[in-house]
Amino acid sequence: MHPPINGTADPGYTRVADAFAENFALRHDLGAAVAVYVGGEKVVDLWGGVADSRTGRAWEKGTEAVIFSCSKGVLAICVYLLVQEGQLDLDRPVAHYWPEFAQMGKHAVTVRSTMTHRAGLACLDSDLTLDEVIAWTPVIEAIERQRPASASSSGHFYHAMTSGWLIGEVIRRVTGVTPGIYFRRAIGVPLSLDTWLGLYPSERSAVAWMEPPLADEDSRAARDAARASQRNPDIERSLTVGGAFAFPALDGVVTFNDPAIQAGEIPAANGISTARSLARLYAGCVSEIGGPPLLSPASIADATTERSAGPQLSGMPDDGARWGTGFQLASPPSQPMLGNRCFGHAGAGGQLAFADAEHQVGFAYLSNQMGGYGDARARVLTQALGSSLDI
Repeated sequence: MHPPINGTADPGYTRVADAFAENFALRHDLGAAVAVYVGGEKVVDLWGGVADSRTGRAWEKGTEAVIFSCSKGVLAICVYLLVQEGQLDLDRPVAHYWPEFAQMGKHAVTVRSTMTHRAGLACLDSDLTLDEVIAWTPVIEAIERQRPASASSSGHFYHAMTSGWLIGEVIRRVTGVTPGIYFRRAIGVPLSLDTWLGLYPSERSAVAWMEPPLADEDSRAARDAARASQRNPDIERSLTVGGAFAFPALDGVVTFNDPAIQAGEIPAANGISTARSLARLYAGCVSEIGGPPLLSPASIADATTERSAGPQLSGMPDDGARWGTGFQLASPPSQPMLGNRCFGHAGAGGQLAFADAEHQVGFAYLSNQMGGYGDARARVLTQALGSSLDI
């Protein structure tokens, strides 16, 4: 059994609707939404279940959810807009835009390195408080004081949280405003998106209550990942910004339910959106949504060029994850997306949003029930979409 599914799926996309319903019946979804645009037109817009298990509040058309690392894709779109405007060069040193960054041997670290998890700054050496993290400047100063743990050429270590400030401070130096403000001005308002990097107070009541992750699958990959986290304390530090908060949950409560965390700017992880708006954002990158596509063919070609893949310096196992510049690329078997011209990002607990430049697709799936290692909900939805498109 599954809860009533609301919304619409155009003829030809019933497989996506069926997979969405099956996520509730077979894969423990609580509240969720999925949206798909093709050729600039919305073809799937579905939602269902419970937005807040504490009160029984239903997931509604306008329900928003924490998107976790899907935030990185939103940030990357902002960067590429600035590149297209001639305000930013991905292969220039970060210190060109942010002079204080050059301290402690970081003078040659490029903007692209920060967006490909090769800056050697995956976790902070400093221990910070939550108030310091939300205040922005203490994180920036901690990054300035830190020496890279590895050279860009040595490999990659997923910058789970720090990438947001590394990229976000470059945006701030170039535009004069923080990335959340820049995103709303340049993209969010023009495209009428309910997407935020730093939640506005007026949106608070629309946000779903996130539930802690389900158990990991029983697989060798899951066990290897757990062992790597136990062996390397930098993995946990990378997720907690020097111990400022627990991640993903503390005492059964997901940390990012905290209104203070949602209202701050933690650009790599605390984005909040509806699925519909995320799908519309990515559709706007590759098709006409109220104007020409946001990203040029040259930007898309650059964004979809693989820059980091394979085993990480952290010791985490290779799960197929591939990154371009700022975006996660199609990464079978865990995140196959639709093909090699896809770019977007997955988020902790099962969230996923991406564009497909070949088929002019914008896709987003959000849930408030975080999944464990091996979670299949987004994967079965993208497989159903691929089947609907005869890919």
